[in-house]
Amino acid sequence: MPIDRSDILDRLKSVLAPDGVDLVSRDMVRAVQIDGQTVRFVIEAPDADQARQLEGARAEAEAAVRALPGVEVVSAVLTAHGPAPAAPKPPSLKIGGHPAPQQGGPQKLSGVDRIIAIGSGKGGVGKSTVASNLAVALAAEGRRVGLLDADIYGPSQPKMMGVMKRPASPDGKTIIPLQAHGVTLMSIGFMVAPEKAVVWRGPMLMGALQQMLGQVQWGELDVLLIDLPPGTGDVQLTLCQRTEVTGAIIVSTPQDVALLDARKAVDMFKTLNTPILGLIENMSSYVCPNCGHEEHLFGHGGVRAEAGQMGVPFLGEIPLSLDVRLAGDAGAPVALGEGPVAEAYSQLAKRLVGGGMG
Repeated sequence: MPIDRSDILDRLKSVLAPDGVDLVSRDMVRAVQIDGQTVRFVIEAPDADQARQLEGARAEAEAAVRALPGVEVVSAVLTAHGPAPAAPKPPSLKIGGHPAPQQGGPQKLSGVDRIIAIGSGKGGVGKSTVASNLAVALAAEGRRVGLLDADIYGPSQPKMMGVMKRPASPDGKTIIPLQAHGVTLMSIGFMVAPEKAVVWRGPMLMGALQQMLGQVQWGELDVLLIDLPPGTGDVQLTLCQRTEVTGAIIVSTPQDVALLDARKAVDMFKTLNTPILGLIENMSSYVCPNCGHEEHLFGHGGVRAEAGQMGVPFLGEIPLSLDVRLAGDAGAPVALGEGPVAEAYSQLAKRLVGGGMG
């Protein structure tokens, strides 16, 4: 019987950190890898002091996983983010404002290997849901993942990822991003009250995007996903003109009205010389949890056909499920669990990794 990642995490739930909370609930388990009868994973502590205190838990974790049927070799590595700031404080810097001048063309973001923009031609197609779940799925594949919520007017990642606090800014200039589910996070939603509307013109949006890219200490990332606002506006234009973007993924539902706008999003990225990595069909089908009947509420196959006509890759179908809404509202993306939707995101992440994009 093959070794399953969920069985490993279940065993690690029995291993307690010094504060009495298990390693999985503390979100300390990273980069679980299964290679035949060998299991490797990382236990990541917030700082070096806590990492030293976890040595006993590390040994206990190895023993717990080694007890699983079929496991012969277990390797658990302790690591830490680095020294925690002595007194974290809310950022004192102002977000928004006119962007600073930039010489030359698009610039590479220091420490970030790839930047993938997640876009859509229109709102309501589940772009932000795809972005959060894809980030979690890529992290589960062992990638160092960042997620930037660039939807300035309607930031939803704080809610979807279950993080509702302000990041620290030790010097009033740099911002320390937050962490959730193995993903490094930044959103304008962390900087303003949830009920507060962001009423900015284009230059303010451009300045905010520049700050969240350049002033956030992203660290070393394999991939940074950028959850763009819907449409073809200032944020998309600023991103592609000022930053080296590896490529864009377009999310659409299958119906014709959504595909009309998806075509415009593809055309915009092509105009900005940003490669199209592929199209995703979201809400592709619905399976009744009671009777198992499958229904195509928004049509089916439209995005695949459109990708074929445009000559761009079709990356996959994501089914519609009540679990997606419940998981997003709970701040624990559905890709963290099991089931058809989680498997769809897992396969999408594997495809991106296998194609050299993750």
